[in-house]
Order: sequence, then structure tokens, then C-alpha cells
Amino acid sequence: MNTNVWKVDKYVDNLENNPQVVDAANFLRENELVALPTETVYGLGGNAESDEAVAKIFAAKGRPGDNPLIIHIAERKQLNRFVTEVPPSAAKLMDAFWPGPLTIIFKKKEGALSEKATAGLETVAVRMPDHPVAIALLKTCGLPIAAPSANSSGKPSPTKAEHVLDDLNGKIAGVLDGGATGVGVESTVIDCTGTLPVILRPGGVTKEQLEEVVGEVREDAALKDQSARPKSPGMKYTHYAPNAPLFMVSGTRGFLQTLVEEKRGEGLRVGVLTTEENESFYEAELVLACGRRAELETVAASLYDTLRSFNQGKVDIIFSEIFPNEGVGHAVMNRLEKAAGHKLISE
Repeated sequence: MNTNVWKVDKYVDNLENNPQVVDAANFLRENELVALPTETVYGLGGNAESDEAVAKIFAAKGRPGDNPLIIHIAERKQLNRFVTEVPPSAAKLMDAFWPGPLTIIFKKKEGALSEKATAGLETVAVRMPDHPVAIALLKTCGLPIAAPSANSSGKPSPTKAEHVLDDLNGKIAGVLDGGATGVGVESTVIDCTGTLPVILRPGGVTKEQLEEVVGEVREDAALKDQSARPKSPGMKYTHYAPNAPLFMVSGTRGFLQTLVEEKRGEGLRVGVLTTEENESFYEAELVLACGRRAELETVAASLYDTLRSFNQGKVDIIFSEIFPNEGVGHAVMNRLEKAAGHKLISE
């Protein structure tokens, strides 16, 4: 399959009539797959009402079929097509954070969407992306679009069109290239179907921000229970992993450098994931700064690109510093833990 690349300037007016956006929308209507930029990562879009299109998403990614997909919409009124109700907590969160990096779990209407998209669950995950190219595509095609991250399952999520092509060139109809994404980690997923909202995946909207809007918010135990059935994407299986094994390191810079020297002594090429503040301290085959520790938003924005860069460096093992597990740092650590398969070395 020839994979089209449509470059689109997100700052131009009238994107819905842009020829490239119209072309991509036509492919979606024909149940083909199109990767699209969002404010978080690039998504692999397919018609959420079509079993055929959704099956193509799972096949292209190599994604397990029990891992549900997020449905992307352009307007809130589209919810009426496939959810049974909008709880008050969900309405408040939509008012505050849509469009934006927040996915909300609703009870779904039976038969309105492909059962494959929701992995047979009684709920559906929905978000409205905060990216003009994504919104234009959604409006132009007129469909609810299922869109997991546009990468091979388990690999770092794509924050640039080139990342999509690295994994999926020849497997999908096309990529709408709207430039680099902003937030860098996926959306926060919150379940609003119970009496108290529950975070199923930390992401671009923090727990503190959510609680400012709806009061108390819990975190789901399944974030740590690997055997639980996922109600949300990203809750099961290893994700975001570079080619080389990744280890998180809790301790001083000197302790991490000692680990580096041990592995170099064994003849291995070693990579270090750090930040701009500490980059000059380490000596290894590849030392990469992932944003600034003083501004964790920059770490989130750079994380996946940094993990992919280790693949180009052809290292044998990677040691990563850890980050404060609060605010957006909670999402960063969630992704690092999954990328490392929860492997942690403590001083």
C-alpha cells in the first residue's frame, strides 16, 4: 500500500476545505486508515462505526483486541449518537477541558459503534482533540473516529509525522502532517460512569486540575494491577518501549554513572536519559536530555521523541533518571514505568 503524506499548515484558515484534509476525509469514509495530528500524539484514525476499519487499526498496529480505542469527535452533540447519558461530572469536565487532552468514559449505546472499538465493554472512551487539523478532519468526514496512537503496538508513541512513517509506512492510507505535537503524552482518561470520577490513565490534564472542577477524584487500582481487564487504553501490556532494555534508576547521579561504567566494562553501548540540567554530568555512548527537570511539561513533550532517538543511537541498554510523581510528572512516570516494564534499580 502506498502511504500518502499530506502536509497541512495548522495556522491557515478554512482547513475544512483544504484539499489535503478533504482527501484524507474521503479515505476515512472508505474505511481506510489516516494518521492525524492531535495536541498529545499522532492518532491512527479509522471509522469507529465500521468493524472493517477498526479491524484494520488493530492489524496495522499489531494491537491486542482486548485493548479498547478512544473515539474522537469534533462537536459535543455527536455524543448523542453513541452514549446513553452525560453525567453532571462529565459535563463539568467537558466545559473545562474540551477540546483538550482529556478522555471521558461514558456508558455506550448498544449497536452505535463497532464492538471491536470498545473491546466488548459496556462503556466508551471519548475525547475532543485540541488541534485545528484534527478538528477539521473530523468535521469534514462527519464520522466518530477511533484513533489510538499511530505507532506499532508497544513502541514509543509518535509526536511527529516521521515517527508514524517509521512504524506504519505502507500499512495505512496516509498521514496528515500537521507538525510536531505539543503535550507529548497521551490524554488523561477519567471514568465518569460511577458515583465518583476515577482516573484510569494519567495524562495531559493533572489530577489537581480535575479536582479543581469536580472535587474528589480517585485513581483506579488497575493502574498498578497488570492482571485487571482494561477499561482504558494504555492500562495493559508494555507500552512506549525503545528497542534496547530500559531501566529506571532511583538514586544520585553518581550511582547512575556507576551503573553506566559497569555495563560499559562489559562491552555494552549505554544510553542515559536525563534532563538539560544534568546532561553534562554523564559519560556514556549516548546521553540525551529530555526537557528540563524544572519544567516537567518539557519532559512530557520530549519523552517519546527521546525514547525513539535511542533506537537511532543503537545502544544496548538505557538507564533513565526518574521524575517527581506529581502533576504532569505523574503521567511521565506512568509512561516511563511501562516503557521499562516496571524495571527499577534503587541505590
